[in-house]
Amino acid sequence: MTDNILVRTIVEGIQEKKGKRIVVVDLKKFDSAGCSYFVICEGDSNTHVNAIAGSVRDYVRTHAKTKPVATDGLENSLWVAMDYLQVIVHVFQREPRNFYDIEHLWADADITEIPDLD
Repeated sequence: MTDNILVRTIVEGIQEKKGKRIVVVDLKKFDSAGCSYFVICEGDSNTHVNAIAGSVRDYVRTHAKTKPVATDGLENSLWVAMDYLQVIVHVFQREPRNFYDIEHLWADADITEIPDLD
């Protein structure tokens, strides 16, 4: 499976639970990044963040036949990180996302914004 298919499947899993402000950060040109893509989104509450992370896990398992090698942050669901090796998914609540601003850690990265679903 290509990274692009995995990214698209992750985005669809986020959209299943109405994740907001989805961005895809292309990190392939950075040798020190450790992965090819970040997929970042946010939810409105602990429950919403947890539901988005669960949707990504289940949707990717069903449609792309893969599982994350690690997931962290489900204890408080302020920031959940899911590691799919070449793609890392970050599901935030609004305040932690604004504070850490990880989509702009690599100023020269290509960032694709995905419109919210209504």
